[in-house]
Amino acid sequence: MPTPSTAPAAAPAAALVVAVSMLLAAAPAQAAPRRADPEPPARMSTVGGERLGRPGTQVALRPGAPALPEGLTGRSWLVADAKSGEVLAAHNAHWQLAPASTLKMLFADTLLPRFPRDRKHKVRPSDLEGIGEGSSMVGIKEHYTYSVHDLWLGVFLRSGNDAVHVLSAMNGGKEKTVRDMQAHARELNALDTHVVSPDGYDEKGQVSSAYDLTLFARAGLGKADFREYCSTATAKFPGDVKKPKKGAKRGAEPEREYFAIQNTNRLLTGAGVPFYEGIGGVKNGSTTHAGNTFTGVARRGDRELLVTVMNPAKQEAYEVYKETAMLFDWGFAAAGSVDPVGALVAPGAAGAQNDGSPRGGGERDGGTGHAGAASSARADSGSGSGGMWTALGLTGGALAAVAAALFAVHRRHPLPALVRRRGGDRG
Repeated sequence: MPTPSTAPAAAPAAALVVAVSMLLAAAPAQAAPRRADPEPPARMSTVGGERLGRPGTQVALRPGAPALPEGLTGRSWLVADAKSGEVLAAHNAHWQLAPASTLKMLFADTLLPRFPRDRKHKVRPSDLEGIGEGSSMVGIKEHYTYSVHDLWLGVFLRSGNDAVHVLSAMNGGKEKTVRDMQAHARELNALDTHVVSPDGYDEKGQVSSAYDLTLFARAGLGKADFREYCSTATAKFPGDVKKPKKGAKRGAEPEREYFAIQNTNRLLTGAGVPFYEGIGGVKNGSTTHAGNTFTGVARRGDRELLVTVMNPAKQEAYEVYKETAMLFDWGFAAAGSVDPVGALVAPGAAGAQNDGSPRGGGERDGGTGHAGAASSARADSGSGSGGMWTALGLTGGALAAVAAALFAVHRRHPLPALVRRRGGDRG
């Protein structure tokens, strides 16, 4: 039993605790504090147009045009028409940031033409040296043989740094591959990009920008193999080699096992977020320094859009995909009702001399508004020996127009309808 000296003090204290608890319970839940972002440079590159070199959001809305979606938190993002190259809206387009595995788009666009897809390569221990700790891997093993086709599936679907290192070794090593990628970035007029590691792993000084990543995606989509790989949702990948079982016929060959792999692009697979109707790739990435990055291409009707989002501040699962879907929705809704604020330049000297000044571009900065949710309609899937396939609306003819207009310097391929495989994280 409490003494007279302690009982009177205890009761008010208990009452105060109860009262505070009730007030806290009644108060609205507070969102997690926003990440403290560094400020973008006051002056950035003006490749593609003067407005793209300005910090902040750049958009020129005509009367009646839909406002940009609310809640965009990416440090940098860009929406562009994939065919015309017009930039419909951008936010810190040329801010040099860590790219994570979206840099693999440049890696692929640089090396894809160099090796026939049916070429075989036996992996040496040295091929896998120097892979960064915590890297995403597809599961390549020393002394096993893989086709170039297998290796590219590992790069695009599982963002496998092991596959990147093997292909780099086939290309003459990491240092040569970095030089080749840097030279190709310059050829594409992607001047914000500095390559240190071909797989996009966090390295000091390795940077790119939303503008450059969009250039890489657009260049890559001019190649049939790139389109195939970046739009593949699932595939089978070579695993262990098993010796013939007891009782097998004499002279029976060892059998290769296969395991299923799924693309880390969640808008393509619908894993964790709704499948985005019309999506056709391209590449996602995630590292500690870069945060989450993503470049995607999608088609509705006769219009194709490219969207890049880098490092959203909002700390929610799959936020980079949600913001990408919001920007796709806005871009499709705004088509024809906004003036371009810049352009994706062509490769080579012609592109370097183009200041990207938008035709009829204005200086009206748009406000904010709401965007519709991405459609969750899914395509039907069927089985096949190399994985499951479904048709995607991105037509070869439309992408051929892109290649013909801007990628004359690249090797041209026959352009069948773009196909997406389905069935059956860090990038």
